[in-house]
Amino acid sequence: MTLLGQFALWASLLLGLWTVALSFSGRWRARPELAVTITRSVYAIFGCLVVASISLWKGLISHDFNMEYVWAYTARNLPSYFIVSAFWAGQKGSLLFWAVVLSLFGALAQLLTSRRYAPLMPYVAGVTSAVVAFFTSVMIFAADPFERLPFTPADGRGLNPQLQNVGMIIHPPMLYLGYISITIPFAFAVAALLSRRLDTGWIHAIRKWTLVSWLFLSIGITLGMWWAYVELGWGGYWAWDPVENASFLPWLTMTAFLHSVMIQEKRGMLKRWNLGLIVGTFLLSIFGTFITRSGVIASVHSFTQSNVGYFFLGFLLVAGILAFTLLYTRWPELEADVRLESVLSREAAFLFNNLLLVGIAFSVLWGTLFPILSELVRGSKITVGAPFFNRVNIPLGLLLLGLTGIGPLIAWRKASAANLRRQFIAPLASGAVVLVGLLAAGVRDFYAIMAIALGGFVLGTITQEFWRGTRARRRMHGESLPLAFVRLTGRNRRRYGGYLVHLGILIYFVAFAGMAFKVEEEATLKPGESVMLRSPFGHTYRFTHVGISQYEALNRFVSAATVEVQKDGRPAGVMTSEKRQHIDSFKRPTFEPSTEVGIRSNLQEDIYIVFAGSVNGTEEAVYRFNINPLVWWVWAGGFVLALGGIITMWPGGGPVLSPRRVQAGYEVALAGAGE
Repeated sequence: MTLLGQFALWASLLLGLWTVALSFSGRWRARPELAVTITRSVYAIFGCLVVASISLWKGLISHDFNMEYVWAYTARNLPSYFIVSAFWAGQKGSLLFWAVVLSLFGALAQLLTSRRYAPLMPYVAGVTSAVVAFFTSVMIFAADPFERLPFTPADGRGLNPQLQNVGMIIHPPMLYLGYISITIPFAFAVAALLSRRLDTGWIHAIRKWTLVSWLFLSIGITLGMWWAYVELGWGGYWAWDPVENASFLPWLTMTAFLHSVMIQEKRGMLKRWNLGLIVGTFLLSIFGTFITRSGVIASVHSFTQSNVGYFFLGFLLVAGILAFTLLYTRWPELEADVRLESVLSREAAFLFNNLLLVGIAFSVLWGTLFPILSELVRGSKITVGAPFFNRVNIPLGLLLLGLTGIGPLIAWRKASAANLRRQFIAPLASGAVVLVGLLAAGVRDFYAIMAIALGGFVLGTITQEFWRGTRARRRMHGESLPLAFVRLTGRNRRRYGGYLVHLGILIYFVAFAGMAFKVEEEATLKPGESVMLRSPFGHTYRFTHVGISQYEALNRFVSAATVEVQKDGRPAGVMTSEKRQHIDSFKRPTFEPSTEVGIRSNLQEDIYIVFAGSVNGTEEAVYRFNINPLVWWVWAGGFVLALGGIITMWPGGGPVLSPRRVQAGYEVALAGAGE
């Protein structure tokens, strides 16, 4: 199977190079059969990489420890469901996963794209095949997943304990799918530039692909926050870690593109900007892969230091130079059709939205690269911590949240004073009520107050948009309110799905604000001793240490510390936190001990208990107790955001209202409901 896997990698590389040469030669313009050959070559590349993937799966499932990758990431006592995540847990396997999924997306792009974009498709095939060929060449020459050991060990090392979590079965594939699918919009952008078809056709061709990529990234980032929260034991879900930042960067620029592309579709503006965003997003996805695999920046998420990272650095530089050079040569052909008419317009709101998103992306990129730059210049690595990122990005994020509520309220081209008054009264009142309520409740943290008050404003905007549209449809068609609401959303999924995405972002911000009121205390307790904490919502918790038990389970020795919890003087059950020492099938330790956090969650707050260890092997335990407000709402925000994204990209949908002639008496309602 290893020989078959290596042969399949070589075959996919040669097919990829053939497809690249044929695509960019342009000979297919005069010979349609060559265009068919290019498409079939893309399918063949996918087939070869499927064979390579099956070969690796065979080794993982059969515990072929003579394969270096199988030995490094599996063991005989590893639970079978974690063998799935072993495929992408290591560097070599993740490269193969990336290549096979990208080849699948490349094949689907050829298969599903409308025939009216046929002049673009050979170039699209060339770009996707070039990227696949790069990944394949990295595996062949630097990170062979089918490498054999000179002997066959009796057992493998097993999977890193931090990866033995159900979230790691879902989180990395989602993130990878987001990274990988970015290549398809990039390929269409390059195809549009090469073919000089610079109208909105290429934008229409990539709309679904861009939304798919953005949705996968959003889900992957949220699942990554959940994994960090439940597995790493530090009490939070976002630490501005370099690899966290690397996934956040393309999400920011893609979000900017999804907003600015609407201006190009409706008004013919920002053509250069949109192409630059697509190119930049692709390069940031490759940058994230470089950060993960080079080892130049320490991160709990990254792979070990490897020369593979420098392959990606070289590819990043070459791809960036070629793409921006191509964009520069087409610069005169990308003039805007119209100019911005007024600062008080939806176009201006979207432009400010883009500037803020790109500004946040720049600050995150600068903070991530600063340790590397400081080492190059000064010879010593200076790490940029969370305080820098928070100081810069919290104000920018709050401005962005405010624009989320402002943008839908302003008319296209130029807003009138009457329009502004009619649109802003209810949302501003909603935000003001929330602000007054917070101040009356004694909340004094400035950023938390601003986040929640702006959340009230944005919620007012979203509610008003849904209410006006639903009421207008009800009046026109005589439908019940629930039916009018469902059909309104179904007829204009892009718009109202987008509002649900905004609602998810709003929930995120409010939940993030809750961490400003986090309560934390460390304690060393003997059995029967207690510690008390008061939560921001006024509840009093008493934590009493019961004792420590030890036992063996699956592939680990466990030391479990039990805590009895009382809430406001009433029993609230028991919680446990564990120290785990993972072992192989011969009872030998395989990794450093890991911690399993005890978490109890409700709509208000989380109880978060970390057992740090026992004192000199006794039953005296060292704990960290946290009360984390509003954490449940982070995951709820992710769900709402994903739901909005799915509705936005779901096939079908039409205009908000039927194209019949507007009847007298409905003019005001329709003006409020329309874009």
